[in-house]
Amino acid sequence: MRDKEVSEMNGALRIIEQNKIIAIIRSVPFPVLEKTVQALHAGGIRVIEVTMNSEDALSSISFIKAHFPDMVIGAGTVLDQESASLAIRAGASFLLAPNLSESVIQTANRYQIPVIPGVFTPTEIIKASELGAQVVKVFPVSGVGPAYIKDLQGPIGYIKMIPVGGVTLENAAQFMEAGAFALGIGSALTDQQLLATNRFSELKDRAAEFVRIAESFNK
Repeated sequence: MRDKEVSEMNGALRIIEQNKIIAIIRSVPFPVLEKTVQALHAGGIRVIEVTMNSEDALSSISFIKAHFPDMVIGAGTVLDQESASLAIRAGASFLLAPNLSESVIQTANRYQIPVIPGVFTPTEIIKASELGAQVVKVFPVSGVGPAYIKDLQGPIGYIKMIPVGGVTLENAAQFMEAGAFALGIGSALTDQQLLATNRFSELKDRAAEFVRIAESFNK
């Protein structure tokens, strides 16, 4: 891979590292998508993941990319090569998955798009790295907490890890202190009840609080 391609591929990862918060959008109805992203943006969020098992996922990725040019948009729940290709064509700047799929990693690497596969055990983490993933998604962390990330840092801290599936306002700082590269946040931020009741101001406030925590680790 040429140096320029490596630089472009690493660009999204640099932005994720700088911002440290990935807001996960799952099954957000297209009519309220713009208000949702506006609230996240107003709260300081600059990295968004749209899950591929959402209705209108590809249209949502394209819409956000076109209307919020200063945000980095990724596709989540990318389970196979076809989904990876479709997401990339829709404009996704990075891919995430809940599992470890060699074909997804190969597809992302072919297009010079960062891929963050889902892993849990040390064996899976190392395997993902060997397949070419620069960052991994440790999922789900709800049952193990920040201590698990800290334990993994001892033998394999050279592999960047993003905990997902259990990160909240109450434990976000602990995950960062444990060595997380960034945090993937779903229902603790983009709560479906907030969106259904048009409480976008509250969504903005939640986003701002997560951003405040993240910024404290950039000093």
